[in-house]
Amino acid sequence: MIDRACISINNRCNLNCTYCHFHTTEKAEHLTESEMNVYTILDNIKQHINKYDIEVFKLGFVGNGEPLLDYESLLEYIEYISDYLLSGRIAAYTITNGTLITEEMLGFFKEHKVNVGFSIDGIPEIHNKLRCNTHSEVMNAIELYHLVNDYYPSMNCTVGRDTLENVDDTIAFFEQFGSRITFSRMIGKGGISLDEFHSFLDKAKSRVNVRIGKYDCTMYGGMCGAGINNIFYANGNVYLCGNCVDLPPIAKADTHIDRINPEIPEFDRNTCFRESRGL
Repeated sequence: MIDRACISINNRCNLNCTYCHFHTTEKAEHLTESEMNVYTILDNIKQHINKYDIEVFKLGFVGNGEPLLDYESLLEYIEYISDYLLSGRIAAYTITNGTLITEEMLGFFKEHKVNVGFSIDGIPEIHNKLRCNTHSEVMNAIELYHLVNDYYPSMNCTVGRDTLENVDDTIAFFEQFGSRITFSRMIGKGGISLDEFHSFLDKAKSRVNVRIGKYDCTMYGGMCGAGINNIFYANGNVYLCGNCVDLPPIAKADTHIDRINPEIPEFDRNTCFRESRGL
């Protein structure tokens, strides 16, 4: 049963990170802005929760772009589901590159129980090389989050070849915060294998609170949930996941969740569905 979804509210970003797997030549044509009624999606999610008495539905306002570039829209979407957020029926989150966050935004997210994760690739030497020399900006944003919330935020780090050459320094960097860290496997140019990624995770788990789901995404170290429990909304369509936006969509975005039943071939769920198909 589908109990988690991500909604890409835009396809724009104010950075141009070297490894971004969305904004590549292969996927660029699939990132055209298409009309998508997010309120209809949210209505369908609420109806789905009620019909199946889902205890917690995980909802991410993340995707092909930087969500805070459309903060006013994001604010309205969050307010639209505020009763579900405050009751805990929806656990919502967003992930930002940290360059646009303000104290006012953080206060709003805190009030509505929306988790804010920050993308930061560890030590300055790696982050600045891959993420447009923004390490100091992101660190200022993380400290602002700590000021508002009295604890450090969850963080997302993309693990690539540079990380594997600086394993101890990377782990030590995140260890200081005591917060949950999502390590994502870099794919495409500069990408690493699943075996290399899992070897890194084994080292990190001994010192850091590492997020690893059951059925979620092998890019995060869990098992691939494509076609089982998660869907991705973008460009007016529904996709198996964010890594599959250049594959045929499985439904239109306004399709009720009950009628989204992707039929995909069986595969080893310890691998990525896309990669298992040689794509």
